Amino acid sequence: MKRNIITAILMTIVTTILLGLVYPLVVTALAQVLFPHKANGQLISQDGKLIGSRIIAQPFTGAGYFHPRASAAGNGYDAANSGGTNMGPTNRKLINRIKQDVTAAQSENPGKPVPVDYITTSASGLDPDITPANAEFQLPRVARERNISEDQLRQLVLQHTEGRQLGLLGEPRVNVLELNLDLDSKFPLQKRASR
Repeated sequence: MKRNIITAILMTIVTTILLGLVYPLVVTALAQVLFPHKANGQLISQDGKLIGSRIIAQPFTGAGYFHPRASAAGNGYDAANSGGTNMGPTNRKLINRIKQDVTAAQSENPGKPVPVDYITTSASGLDPDITPANAEFQLPRVARERNISEDQLRQLVLQHTEGRQLGLLGEPRVNVLELNLDLDSKFPLQKRASR
C-alpha cells in the first residue's frame, strides 16, 4: 500500500513537471521560432501603431467601411467575453433582431437578397471574415461614400478574397480589417467616417 502511494505521488510530480511545465515551454519556444507572427496573435501595425489583429474582428460602423459580422461577444468584439448568444432558432428575441436587421439591410439595398452572415453573429462573436457575398452586398454603400466606382471597389475586394484552405476546407472569405486598411490607403475618405 505504502509503495503504491509513493508511486502515485511520484507519477503526479513527474507528469505535472513534464506536461505542466516542460511541454508548454517547448511548444511555446517552437512556435516563437517557427511561426512568430501567428504565435503572437497576427497583430497588424501601421506607422508603428498597433491597429488590431488579423484574427479578431473589430467594429467598423462608418458608412465608408465594410462592416464585419455582428458580434454577441460582451460589449461587441470583446475577446475577453467571446461566445455566441446561445439563442435557438425559435427564440423570439433572436427572430425579432433578425427581422429588424433584414429590414434595415433591405432599405440599404432594395431588391437584393441579404447574405446570411450579414445579419447573423458568428459562434465566437469575433469572426474577422465575411463572405464574398456579404462584401458584394456592402459594395454600393462603400463605393458611394468613397466616391469610387463599384467596379474599382470590387477589384479590391477580389484582391482580399481568400479561397478555401488547401482547396477544400472552409469557405471563401474576406478579412474585413485588412480590406478596410487597404481601402483607406488606396481610396481615402473625403470626409472622415467613424470606425
